[in-house]
Amino acid sequence: MKNSRRLLFRILTVLVLLAIAAAMYVIGRGHTLYFDNTSMEYNGQTIEAPYRIDVYVGGERVAKLKEDERGTCTNIGQKFSMDLEITKEKDDEPVTEHISLKLPFSIDNIVVNLPALLQGLDEDAYYSVFVPLVQEPAEEEPQVDEFGIELTADEESMG
Repeated sequence: MKNSRRLLFRILTVLVLLAIAAAMYVIGRGHTLYFDNTSMEYNGQTIEAPYRIDVYVGGERVAKLKEDERGTCTNIGQKFSMDLEITKEKDDEPVTEHISLKLPFSIDNIVVNLPALLQGLDEDAYYSVFVPLVQEPAEEEPQVDEFGIELTADEESMG
């Protein structure tokens, strides 16, 4: 009786710890968000970028985007809220909009096209995955001495 009760408490303790770990994994999941203020084509429709969009998260401006610019911020969790100050034309008064998003769990680096988001398009129109551009390292020219003979790495370090 005593052993079965002890085993039951151990199993319950492990289950509670696993539940806490799963909840913390979802709640503490970090995302890097990239904000684009770029015009785009979607289903034959042209979405024009406004003159400027200021992105505020938690009352702090994290990006000031003119047309064809990108800004970034990080977010912990699956929900994201921001305020956008949108200036359509150069001398217009800015209009403020509050936006709340549910971030995809499976993507770390998310690009959000703000003009498409503001048009109310589907998620697949304004969400995309950020893929960094990989640059090939420049091929170094071989070092030669005063006689035109190629130096080895050891000889280069000797001067």
